Amino acid sequence: MPNHGCQSNVDRIRRMLIKTPAAAFRNQAEVDAQWQPLNYLERPDYALALAEYKQFRALLAQSGAEIHELPVHADTGLDSLYTHDPLLITNRGYVLCNMGKAARRGEAQAAGEYLQTIGVPMLGRIEAPGTLEGGDVVWLDQRTVAVGEGYRSNAAGIAQLRTLLGDSVDEMIAVPLPHWNGPDDVLHLMSFVSPLDHDLFLIYSRLMPVVFRQRLLARGIRLLEVPDAEYDSMACNVLAVAPRECIMLAGNPITQALLQDAGVEVATYVGSEISAKGAGGPTCLTRPFWRG
Repeated sequence: MPNHGCQSNVDRIRRMLIKTPAAAFRNQAEVDAQWQPLNYLERPDYALALAEYKQFRALLAQSGAEIHELPVHADTGLDSLYTHDPLLITNRGYVLCNMGKAARRGEAQAAGEYLQTIGVPMLGRIEAPGTLEGGDVVWLDQRTVAVGEGYRSNAAGIAQLRTLLGDSVDEMIAVPLPHWNGPDDVLHLMSFVSPLDHDLFLIYSRLMPVVFRQRLLARGIRLLEVPDAEYDSMACNVLAVAPRECIMLAGNPITQALLQDAGVEVATYVGSEISAKGAGGPTCLTRPFWRG
């Protein structure tokens, strides 16, 4: 039986990596020292973050997934709470990303070291000058992958990933990302594209390249549109724990109703400290490494 494999964003999560605020933030003094250099929107409250994460983790547990918690690591900081970005998981093993945000570059090795201890093999790593972050990678199906090319993932990193994936994929689609709020902001492909099922995606069209949007429609994918009023509150960042079952940040009632009307089962969590201030929603907070 496999113990890893994740060339999907929607199949049921069997195993996942997370990192609690206790391990990533450590204490309020560390938060106070790091939040501004890391471009957080506001100062997180450590005690509130622990309480919010407890609720979030309970929702993950309800999905039935086997949850693995990354430990404290000297080479990581606050951003290591967002375990999705440092790794890409394939059916052949994990890929260590080279993060576009320099302050996060220790996270990939730290997460990879843990995966080695539980028997998940390493496929390879992205080397400078290439950069790649997990939030830029969206699987359209098991053999078709889209990768956002922008400030966090560059052409050299995407080319290296194509080589590493080899014949395990038929097609890789490079999706050019807009400048949006500039290089210091977080804009990944998954900032405006969230798969909910093989034929259902939640999207924010105003940020989408026309050619890529048309390509999704040509594949028969139904697109649900996040309203302008809820984009900044991360309504488009939802975690599919299984086809048409998702977790999303509370406070986005229009998008939640849209999902439910489309037959999607929705669970919500409060995330002012663990999501809003660091601009990382439920997808960012989790790294599934086995779906199926």
